[in-house]
Amino acid sequence: MNVRTVCLAILYDGEATGYEIRKLSVEGEYAYFIDASFGSIYPALAKLEGEGLVTSRVELQEGKPSKKVYAITEEGRRSFIAALFETLGEDDFRSEFLLFARFASELPAALVEQRLDERLKQIDGQIKELDRLCAKRSHPGDAWVIAYGRTCMASAREYIAAHRGELVALARQDDRDSKAAE
Repeated sequence: MNVRTVCLAILYDGEATGYEIRKLSVEGEYAYFIDASFGSIYPALAKLEGEGLVTSRVELQEGKPSKKVYAITEEGRRSFIAALFETLGEDDFRSEFLLFARFASELPAALVEQRLDERLKQIDGQIKELDRLCAKRSHPGDAWVIAYGRTCMASAREYIAAHRGELVALARQDDRDSKAAE
């Protein structure tokens, strides 16, 4: 899925500025689908507008710069739905936590314990955010998608909690523990 398709998806639900599209794709409900930068959103919107798939209007704001508000056209709606018929790419999964875990054997056990606790807290926050999104869902498919994401996060949490001892056991003995043993 590309930035162009995500812009159409966001506009499918209603008008938005480029800034709002960026915010939704980074912090909001679309953050789980694709990461879109300002550098990719605005050229995509300009191209979509040039192709007649979106329109824009300038909205004046008192005491602030004007903003450009985008809306999807009927042709844009058809184009978006057609894009969903295309073969989907693989999910893109990157994790700094997993890089850390891979090298746990090179690190002190106390640090590994700390990072595991931090990750569990982070996952708890993500689950809480998914619950919040579910409560304010607007599209019929939202509940299914959010439940899928929540299940993935809950499974990750369960795995970490059940297997944390294995990762800590790989870690180096802390200096304080080795000194106490002497």
